[in-house]
Amino acid sequence: MGTTYIAIDIGASSGRLMKSQLLDGRLSLEEIHRFKNGYDEKNGHKYWDIDRLIQEILQGLAKLKQSGVTTCHIGIDTWGVDYCLLDAEGTLLRQPFCYRDQRTSQAVAAWSKKLSLEALYDKTGIQIQPFNTLFQLLVEDKELLKETDQILLIPDYLGYVLTGKGVMEKTNASTTQLVNSATGQLDETLLSLVGVSSQQLPRMVEAGTELGDLRRADFPEYDLPEAKVITVASHDTASAVAGTPGSGEDWAFISSGTWSLLGAELKAPLISPSGLAANYSNEGGVFQSTRFLKNIMGLWLIQEVARMAETPYSFAELAELAERENFEVPLIDVNDASFLNPPNMGLAIQDYCRQRGLTVPESTGQLALTIYHNLAACYGRELTTLAELTGKTFQNLQIVGGGANARLLNQLTANATGLTVEAGPTEATAIGNILMQMLTTGEIDSLEQGRELIRQSFKLTNYYPERKK
Repeated sequence: MGTTYIAIDIGASSGRLMKSQLLDGRLSLEEIHRFKNGYDEKNGHKYWDIDRLIQEILQGLAKLKQSGVTTCHIGIDTWGVDYCLLDAEGTLLRQPFCYRDQRTSQAVAAWSKKLSLEALYDKTGIQIQPFNTLFQLLVEDKELLKETDQILLIPDYLGYVLTGKGVMEKTNASTTQLVNSATGQLDETLLSLVGVSSQQLPRMVEAGTELGDLRRADFPEYDLPEAKVITVASHDTASAVAGTPGSGEDWAFISSGTWSLLGAELKAPLISPSGLAANYSNEGGVFQSTRFLKNIMGLWLIQEVARMAETPYSFAELAELAERENFEVPLIDVNDASFLNPPNMGLAIQDYCRQRGLTVPESTGQLALTIYHNLAACYGRELTTLAELTGKTFQNLQIVGGGANARLLNQLTANATGLTVEAGPTEATAIGNILMQMLTTGEIDSLEQGRELIRQSFKLTNYYPERKK
């Protein structure tokens, strides 16, 4: 029996532990434990219950041990930008804020009084978004920061709890907008402007660094396997891109989930005034690559319509409803701020259309069709922009993540972009997590070998542009 790898993959709405082994030249993938995630509302603010996430991880590892696995390797990836504050004893000072909290709504304007957004982008190459860690720290409770000995990003904090060792993994660190793109290190000027010392942040490490052994004695109530924790590409999109089976130089990607991250893998950052104007980000990838990408609102829109619908619909059922509709689909900006976290997404879309004199989608199916058409149209526009910014001519588009299952959206995307869309694998984030573990243990030799292994192991579906009737 080969080495057992566990990907702990936690997103904004759910988390899971995925088990993998290399068997007969193919990767196996099995879900061991799944759990819901979401922010809690308290005193008008939104927080993550990080302690519950730790309990879920431990429960999942206990299930693994019960299944007969006594030794394994572990990698952790989560969403970016959010962080935990620890005192000198390593105690959590407060549950971490959720990036959707409104505390940063005026942070970009406040920052502009300290340093121009142009200068900030020139330093970091990161897309200007109010929830970036830099803006969160700018509005952070200064008294609490004085008590803070260590600031750990979410996946790094989870690794710290499991091993007692705190690091700052580079792909996730890049999303903070605190890293200087030229040096690859934290920018002292930016840190001082948000009132944080570099001493409060742990050492930065590359993806694929061994972190330490699981400290089983710290969790006596759980029967856990022996495990070595590897710091993988801890930002979930970085893991998803690592787990994207692209080959050559002429492919673009969409990591399609709650957010849609559209971009290309480059060898170096691409920072320019036009990149800033288009709000493209230069985030760290594995092996010193750059994820040149744009954040798009993504399937959050559909998730919220489904959540608020009077009748409970699965995403497949929503797509079926959408395909039955025949009406004039309004053109909306899926990235409009009104869609970031409205009380009711359907009403927000209807209000948006009503205020602009557009056709108002009335039924759940019409809302779904409006979202799918406009996401695809946005992808088409951004692919054109991406090609202009990078000077590349893209031949195909790789769609990975949960959105790889969205047949209607993928076909509309092929139509809107004029590119062949290759969809899959849906579990690219967990797979990318596992590939970095396998590279660290030496079970595979290169990322290219890992991507070819994906093609041999998982079903991929092609969508071709349809001629307009």
